[in-house]
Amino acid sequence: MTKNNINMVKTGFHQRKVRFIAVTIILAVLTLILCGGMLYLGNTRYSPEVIIRVLLGEQIKGAAFAIGTLRLPRMLSGLLAGMAFGMAGNTFQTMLRNPLASPDIIGITSGSSVAAVFCILVLNISGNLVSISAVIAGVTVASLIYILSRGGSFSGGRLILIGIGIQAMLNAVISFLLLRANQYDVPAALRWLSGSLNGMQMKDIPGLFLAVVIFGCMLTLLGRQLKILELGEHSATTLGLRTDRTRLLLILSAVFLIAYATAVTGPIAFVAFLAGPIAGRLAGTGFSNVVPAGLTGAAMVLLADIVGQHAFDIRFPVGIITGILGAPYLLYLLIRMNRTGGTA
Repeated sequence: MTKNNINMVKTGFHQRKVRFIAVTIILAVLTLILCGGMLYLGNTRYSPEVIIRVLLGEQIKGAAFAIGTLRLPRMLSGLLAGMAFGMAGNTFQTMLRNPLASPDIIGITSGSSVAAVFCILVLNISGNLVSISAVIAGVTVASLIYILSRGGSFSGGRLILIGIGIQAMLNAVISFLLLRANQYDVPAALRWLSGSLNGMQMKDIPGLFLAVVIFGCMLTLLGRQLKILELGEHSATTLGLRTDRTRLLLILSAVFLIAYATAVTGPIAFVAFLAGPIAGRLAGTGFSNVVPAGLTGAAMVLLADIVGQHAFDIRFPVGIITGILGAPYLLYLLIRMNRTGGTA
């Protein structure tokens, strides 16, 4: 390789790095602005000074309740759940090299949803027990999908097909539970299934925060290995990567993220599906998109909740807005994959 070619490679790498850093910073700033918007917007609007004083612990009549009790938990849950959905979705899509390999497409989210709906409608329980059941169910369904997809060797395409089939079965179970339930209990289950930040409390935040910190950091640290896995099984093995162990760590981390976020906010539609591709388009190639995807997911959830709460006469749950955004992209993706023979 000539010196000129080496300089071109270095220049290209530098440009990609600058772009990646710039996009990540812009996404972080946008997310912070949206966080501020969620604290500011409401029936009563308080000045930034009042908001900061409340956040610092000062008890201001009216503002302390509106900001500290209502808006702050809603904002934090949207921020953390969006990051969890975005990071987990990007991990599955990158690892399996297929934009359809999103947790809400291949059945993992549905597993958590079945457990939560069963707890709400049949066992008549709520709170932490619902969250714990949803997490356990999500991990169990993901493990089942992974085991069934292995066969002689791991196959991403087989995992996606098995996941779609299991998702269809679990959605049928959810429909059955809704039909057989007491009509007075159904609205609560439907609100949860739509994906909503309504009723969030500060007690819901610590567990979700720990999940995002622990498993989000795990995915970030495994970002380089994730990019190697994207090259394919044989290439990754040739480069010395222990594919089975790495894939298992990635799947477990992503599943715990998606299951815990779903347990807290419900299955917010298409955030995990859209965040990774959007982040990839913005940040470019050459670096792990785990962090940009997490920030994109957070920005999507926060923006969708602001739109759903303040842009219409009727207030819509955040999952309704993200579903409206995601459905056309899913149709576009399916049409594109059909035209290109199954690749995106």
